Amino acid sequence: MNNVGAGDDVEPVGFLDTDDTRWTRVFDLNLLNAVRTTRAAVPSLIERSGSIVNVSSINSRLPAAGPVAYSAAKAALTALGKSLAEEFGPQGVRVNTVSPGVVRTSIWEDPDGFGGKVAAGAGAEHAAFLQQIPEAFAITTGRITEPEEVAALIVFLLSDIAGNITGTDHVIDGGTVKTL
Repeated sequence: MNNVGAGDDVEPVGFLDTDDTRWTRVFDLNLLNAVRTTRAAVPSLIERSGSIVNVSSINSRLPAAGPVAYSAAKAALTALGKSLAEEFGPQGVRVNTVSPGVVRTSIWEDPDGFGGKVAAGAGAEHAAFLQQIPEAFAITTGRITEPEEVAALIVFLLSDIAGNITGTDHVIDGGTVKTL
């Protein structure tokens, strides 16, 4: 499972405020780490008909003006998963992607983290901002996804029960993404 996301360089800033150094660090963390890990694991996964799950983001489908580099890196990770499924599927390796929306983690809950920065940018108090996320993001279920829900989806995709599921991107966002 490739589950690296965000990082200290993810800021709610747009294209002109994202310099080459930040682009490089965000792509290295969110895409190239998965490339390196997968490259190392593939020979063993072929031997035992293993499975890979990449954790992307709904930002790959709903790119935001900020964080632009993160959205681009996650879109690339999602595309990589599809390519890997095509290349290694005939050798018995399944590759899927999980794309969460807002998940109740420190990324959003830490007042000094990304969620705190977004709240500050909106001129909102952090705790009030967190309570308003489901409405502001049009989350159909009216609540933020819990980490355990994402983990359960990943465990399912890695299990033998999901033996014929490959090359897919599973969105777990409470209905935030409204498109097909």
